[in-house]
Amino acid sequence: MGFSRHTDRLFFAVCPNETTAAGIVDLAWDFRDDYALRGLPLLPQHIHSTLWHVGDDFFPPPDELIQALSRRAGAVRMPPFRASFDHVESFGGGALALRGHDGVAGLEMLHAKLGNALGIASRKSAGAAFTPHVPLLRDKRRLELKPIPPIEWTVTEFVLVHSLLGKTVHRHLARFPLG
Repeated sequence: MGFSRHTDRLFFAVCPNETTAAGIVDLAWDFRDDYALRGLPLLPQHIHSTLWHVGDDFFPPPDELIQALSRRAGAVRMPPFRASFDHVESFGGGALALRGHDGVAGLEMLHAKLGNALGIASRKSAGAAFTPHVPLLRDKRRLELKPIPPIEWTVTEFVLVHSLLGKTVHRHLARFPLG
């Protein structure tokens, strides 16, 4: 019996504007060149910071699930905020990622508010803290923390994303404005 992999992923995320996303991809290429990494940077349209992973499956999410998640996520109330990432380092699963210190507090707050709206328990209570990050590329080589000039954008919305795993396709199914 063969092993089959999930084909579809559903998650909530924040995404930078196009200019910031392009700058993040340029930074990923710089790190790839400077540290002889082999992984390819994400496409600009895939640059994001995940708030909540909803699940993986072998088929696209049903409309009923998308509608139920959208109703709950639509209840989140929070003003727009600045997200700021000030270093790059290797992260779980072989990802090289943007990370931040104080500049990610808004993402932590949005994560908590969205988790409450979705009825999902905090990862802190389950022993695993939420760690805001923006994946740049995947590589077997691990890099220690490397400070960078802050990469910032104003988060004005979050999105529900359907990712077709292995096909480099992200579909934004619903948008939830802040403010």
